[in-house]
Amino acid sequence: MQRIRRGDMVQVIAGKYKGAKGRILAVLRDKDMVLVENVNVKKRHVKPNARMPQGGIIEREAPIHACKVMPLDPETGLPTRVRIQTNEEGKKERVAVKSGAVIVANS
Repeated sequence: MQRIRRGDMVQVIAGKYKGAKGRILAVLRDKDMVLVENVNVKKRHVKPNARMPQGGIIEREAPIHACKVMPLDPETGLPTRVRIQTNEEGKKERVAVKSGAVIVANS
């Protein structure tokens, strides 16, 4: 089980976008990177093609390293570390370290 999943609310803790909050759009496990909504937005010039007949400039999120984001605690709304814990039914769940609240991804 991973500490960050698609749909989690996270806060950027380092770099140019420090302090920005957003939802995880995708997790790139092989590169250890994540796409965060409205963070690290890049512009790309696109030639006209079948999908986009007029062409133009599009904006899309670029990945940032996963170590630069922390999940938000569902109770306090602050960045928190995550631990994996087994619940009563024997299933693993992600838990905020300080508050003990279960973190659920809102995909």
